Amino acid sequence: MPCVYLGMKQTLTALLVLIAQFSIAQDNRVQKIDSLLNALYANKRINGNILVAEKGKIIYSHSFGNANETTKEALNENSIFELASVSKQFTAMGIMLLKQKGKLAIDDEIGKYIPELSFYKGVTIRHLLHHTGGLPDYMALMDSVYDKSKIATNKDIIAIFSKHRPKALFEPNSKYEYSNTGYALLASVIEKVSGSTYANFLSKNIFKPLRMDNSFVYTRRLQPKKIDNYAFGYVYSDSLKKYVLPDDLKETQEVIWLDGIVGDGCVNSTVNDLLKWDRALYTNQLLPQASINEAFEPATLNNKTKTSYGFGWAIENNADFGKIVNHGGSWPGYATFIERELTNDKTIIVLQNHEGSVLPVKTIRNILYNKALPVPKTRKEITLTTEQLQKLVGVYEIQEGVEVTMTLDNGQLYTQLTGQKAYPVFAESELFFFLKVVDAQLQFEKDEHGQITKLYLLQNGRKIEANKIK
Repeated sequence: MPCVYLGMKQTLTALLVLIAQFSIAQDNRVQKIDSLLNALYANKRINGNILVAEKGKIIYSHSFGNANETTKEALNENSIFELASVSKQFTAMGIMLLKQKGKLAIDDEIGKYIPELSFYKGVTIRHLLHHTGGLPDYMALMDSVYDKSKIATNKDIIAIFSKHRPKALFEPNSKYEYSNTGYALLASVIEKVSGSTYANFLSKNIFKPLRMDNSFVYTRRLQPKKIDNYAFGYVYSDSLKKYVLPDDLKETQEVIWLDGIVGDGCVNSTVNDLLKWDRALYTNQLLPQASINEAFEPATLNNKTKTSYGFGWAIENNADFGKIVNHGGSWPGYATFIERELTNDKTIIVLQNHEGSVLPVKTIRNILYNKALPVPKTRKEITLTTEQLQKLVGVYEIQEGVEVTMTLDNGQLYTQLTGQKAYPVFAESELFFFLKVVDAQLQFEKDEHGQITKLYLLQNGRKIEANKIK
């Protein structure tokens, strides 16, 4: 095959064309992301800050909406959000730092550090990190027995579990089941071992070393203080037809009486600080890389199967995008997400302060890789008779203390998860319903006699079973 020789001028011209084409492709991606998000904002589907980076370089960052609905103060790139369950990765890092210092062992039983809970035999720190400990949900238990005139702290969880001794849901490491209880207890372990508060430990050992100057643990009802540039979280009031603070609604009062509990939530941060966190996890700033990588390895259950969760991170090995670790967070008023695409070093951070906001992470990811965008499923709403809807009314148990309650009011079917507000659901068929406030569905199941016996909650690729108990 003959060789084609390009002179210097031709070589430079060809190179400039390639650079121009690459730049146009980059610009097109940014334009597509911006068009997507502006369309979602115009339809009131997002309200918050979104940042996208490649190899640590920010290619897109924008704020949509208000930080304060009363003053109409607009969000900006340094607005501070409650992270909800995105906090768990910081709790996990706290445990890993103490392990590195020789202060604890990951396979120690939790009773070594929290003697009041030593009756949970065989449950280790590793199990709590992996959500394989089988401990019951503290929110459901406290909803039924706690004095809600007081703001609970982690000590109250321990006291109530010690007093009531709720039965474990399963043998340690026999299955994976997401557990806020586990991460709240991990925060208590951090405090016991370090001799410091959870807030001070994270500040001294993570936030200050990484210069995450706008990141901290904040329990704003228990210990209120003035914070500039704070993004207050809002929920929508159907009766008032506007967004209000969850503190003002009866159905979201848990934001007050559970406000003092840390570890599973209550870290506050910004998109820019979370990018600093992302970059640090590629270095040895906090831990040797081998130790950090342990956080991104899934748990292995007793039956040798692997879960899709490490230490504070969900894990996905994607055929198109490589290894991805991410985590979402949800709490009345907030919807948050951080995704780190380890194989290709891309980062997507979404912090939102309106209930019902969508998390367009998968769509942004597809744009980054110039993949076809997923086609939204169009759901056709049908009308069912009152008799058909009445058959679905009842209480469905997911686990002890965690229930889905289906009610019928003036011809409208509602679903309500323990500790949350009720949301209307809409029929797509006699046994399949969908929510409009979030991308979630309910699928009901009949027995051979035509009686409704269970439902399945479908959301984010998960299928959660609930058996009808009354």
